[in-house]
Amino acid sequence: MQIDFHHATTYVIARDAGFAHKEADIIAYAAQYVDDATSTGTVQFDNQAVYNRISSAHKMLDPRNTQQLANHQVWLAFHFLPGNGGKAAGKNPGGSFINKIVCTPNSPVAQEMVRGVILDKDRLYGLHRLGVAMHVYADTWAHQGFAGVLHDVNEVDDAEETSDSGLFDGGIGRFLRGVLDDTIPPLGHGRANVFPDMPFLQWRYKNGVKEVVTRDNSGDFIKAADHMCKAMRRYRLGNPDAKVTGLTTKTKAQIKKLFLEIKIKSGDERHQHWLKAIRGGAFETFGPARISSYFPRGSKSWKHAALGTSHDLPVHRYQPEFLKSNWKLFHDAIQAHRFHVVHDILPRYGICAA
Repeated sequence: MQIDFHHATTYVIARDAGFAHKEADIIAYAAQYVDDATSTGTVQFDNQAVYNRISSAHKMLDPRNTQQLANHQVWLAFHFLPGNGGKAAGKNPGGSFINKIVCTPNSPVAQEMVRGVILDKDRLYGLHRLGVAMHVYADTWAHQGFAGVLHDVNEVDDAEETSDSGLFDGGIGRFLRGVLDDTIPPLGHGRANVFPDMPFLQWRYKNGVKEVVTRDNSGDFIKAADHMCKAMRRYRLGNPDAKVTGLTTKTKAQIKKLFLEIKIKSGDERHQHWLKAIRGGAFETFGPARISSYFPRGSKSWKHAALGTSHDLPVHRYQPEFLKSNWKLFHDAIQAHRFHVVHDILPRYGICAA
């Protein structure tokens, strides 16, 4: 999924779940920032204070993608949550160990992740961690069938569109051959480019074990949005077992309408259409709203607000407000998320990562 879903759609889901504008704004920004927090290391301050951060993403051509530990710490924890074949803790899917690592929609692993966020909601970074978890949760639908490690299971062959977007008249397979070469490793859905992320696309391909996989992105994305809404309603109640409904009928219909109508390759361009629809009151549940513009860097970013700059300097000027800044709370949240997934959840499924 790209910024149109992780930022704009996540905001809509949060509002439909009952969050106020300011809270939904934080959840949506955090959800998208998971894809953009690529820097790691220690931030030094002029008063001798320090803050150590981790990254939640690597760019596709980042040298760290060839390092197994880095893949486990980033791709498995934040983008391709291992699904254990959809089986409960203590049980194993058939085949080799890689089948435990492959991402599975709404797996028991994913449900445990969401449960942990709800039970820990009173942390200062609670909303930020919810946004992080919603990114990971949504990606279990978009990234299903792929694994966050270098493995042949991630190969993509004979890809073709089965919908009628008109964007790939030469065929998806031809498009992929034109944009991919040996520099794109079989990591995650890298060999599929952005096709798993386009909300309007229906397509099929042959995976690394020669199975024909049929995908309906809009159907998968609607399921993801509905389950995210349930998770957010439970978060607001502070009860991971609460019986709740998903998206309201009107909101679900409008989300699906935008998924299918905005047939544009660029996620950034689709994002602008979503923001315009939200400003124009397309969603009756909460009416017209202006989401804070999303800037991962620059003078309007969370990082700039926290540090006075979005650049990494040898020494930063310390401000007491830093401790409660959105940027710092986001980084607290991704550290809490990764620890919970890697050290608390995955071992229960017989998965040793990072």
